[in-house]
Amino acid sequence: MNTAPALHDFQRSFARHLRDSRGEPRPAGVPARPAAVYAGLLFNNLSSFLDRCLPVCRSVLGEARWRRLQRRYWREARPDSPLHRDIPRDFARWLEAGRAANLPRWLPALAHYEWAELAVDLMDPPLPAHDPAGDLMRASVVLNPAHLNLAYDWPVQRIGPQYRPRRPEPAWLLVWRDAQDTVQFMQLNAVSSRLLALLATLPQSGESACAQLAAQLGLADARSLHGHAAALLTQLQQQGVVLGTRP
Repeated sequence: MNTAPALHDFQRSFARHLRDSRGEPRPAGVPARPAAVYAGLLFNNLSSFLDRCLPVCRSVLGEARWRRLQRRYWREARPDSPLHRDIPRDFARWLEAGRAANLPRWLPALAHYEWAELAVDLMDPPLPAHDPAGDLMRASVVLNPAHLNLAYDWPVQRIGPQYRPRRPEPAWLLVWRDAQDTVQFMQLNAVSSRLLALLATLPQSGESACAQLAAQLGLADARSLHGHAAALLTQLQQQGVVLGTRP
């Protein structure tokens, strides 16, 4: 006798109950008390990952509202990864999809920004070959692969219990892991962010990236950007975002 379909149906029914013990019936034969304990342990495990990764989201919403939001995510979301470390990423995506109503418009961006710290901390790319003494304006620039160049419609870096923006305000932010394996943050402007994006997309010199950027900005002469680019790349090399040039 094939019991696989029955077992599969039981597992799905039990999983629905664990996610929503009030809205989904407990499968026959499952004692109420052990099921409640198990459901509580699972939810507390989920909460612990979100609490640690998204402390600002928690603080701005307040404890009761934050727990209700977590409960709703627990009931509705279907993460595509079995890894606990991916829960905050999936939560941010769930918020971005607009599944939860009556929340601050900036909350999805804030959640993504807080998750970015964990994402960069977990990156494990091989360090590319590079010459730290190379000319960053004339040779192909090598970037630290453990970085994220982010753009938001809200000033997420300033949001907290004492500040909640009322209207959108663009923010360009760089998150990277330095040589001491410490995650760092920097606020950029639109031009600096775009310059880094060009260097990350195609291996090229600072001068070449300036030429592309000038064309995008409608500038007749790319040389007007050279001073800004040279100073930025030098600063970023000192901070570990730029590694050097291709040997």
